[in-house]
Amino acid sequence: MARAAELAARGLGHTRPNPAVGAVVVKGGRIVGEGWHKRAGGDHAEVAAIKNALGKMKAARAVRSRPMPGESLPLADTTIYVTLEPCSRPGRVGACTDAIAAAGISRVVYAVPDPNPANRGKAKRALARHGIVCELFRGDRDVSAMCRSLVADFRKHVTTGLPYVKVKLAMSLDGRICDDWGDSNWITCAASRNRTNELRSAVDAIMVGAETVRRDNPSLLARIHPNKDLIRVIVSRSGKLPKEAQVFADGKNQTLVFDDAVKAIGELGRMGVMSVLCEGGLQLARSLADAGLVDEWLTVMAPVYIGSRRISRAIRGTAFYDGCFLSSGDSFYSAGLSDFANWPGEDTKIKFGAKGNPKG
Repeated sequence: MARAAELAARGLGHTRPNPAVGAVVVKGGRIVGEGWHKRAGGDHAEVAAIKNALGKMKAARAVRSRPMPGESLPLADTTIYVTLEPCSRPGRVGACTDAIAAAGISRVVYAVPDPNPANRGKAKRALARHGIVCELFRGDRDVSAMCRSLVADFRKHVTTGLPYVKVKLAMSLDGRICDDWGDSNWITCAASRNRTNELRSAVDAIMVGAETVRRDNPSLLARIHPNKDLIRVIVSRSGKLPKEAQVFADGKNQTLVFDDAVKAIGELGRMGVMSVLCEGGLQLARSLADAGLVDEWLTVMAPVYIGSRRISRAIRGTAFYDGCFLSSGDSFYSAGLSDFANWPGEDTKIKFGAKGNPKG
């Protein structure tokens, strides 16, 4: 299941409005096939893993001079491990339960029940008609938590119609996010900026305020693992933005401009966007938090004191001791601000109100 979760993570930022899912097929204690959902309209993780397993077995049979007895059902006596409950109703592609049954798989183990009411709890009944065992993963809790986090954005979107929102702010020891001249390059170190790039590659949209565009002229793109599906979002009440800014002039990812952050989140949800990373500025972050739209808050604390200096002359500490210590010297703090960031155990049932807020 840990391997399936690792595969699922590759789809983050690319599958909207579908969840990121990974799957592995196991036979005789060995992984014989694996796959993940790469984008909406393509093979679901289960189908990708089945095709991968069948392809390997076909290649193995081709090496032999003649088929071995019992090879009519090559995936008999196999178990497929999936990070999310297999879908039992066809959508843009066929139902995964049908593909599992057709492949002759004997057992299904999934880590997370599907939060979509149209599919939740139905895989077991669909597979039972074919004599296939279907059960919830009861192994390592950390692995289960990892699988839940992979579909936190899908869970919020499918139950509320809104994207999962992360806010990330970087600040100095004295609580500054920029110096007196508005310069914020660079409070944090290179390793922290690389980590931010990893966050960008795994979300559907990046959001910043107009002043960030005017002052920093950011690309808002993931450099380490480029994400061609990433949408850049600018919130500007006036709409007065420099046409030469990278987000408009680089000819790369789509850039959208909204005059209000709350309206932007609602419209992005209607577009199928499941996850948004807000990187600045502070006023934008506060407006989202005040509206109850922030699910997760990430703060990067750098061991520097800016005071009234330029950032280039800030005092940098020589040591930084903390439970969230990052080897480069900065420290990452993460806090879940909504139930969607703090998903309870699978036996806990949550009722949602008309606006998607948890009632209990």
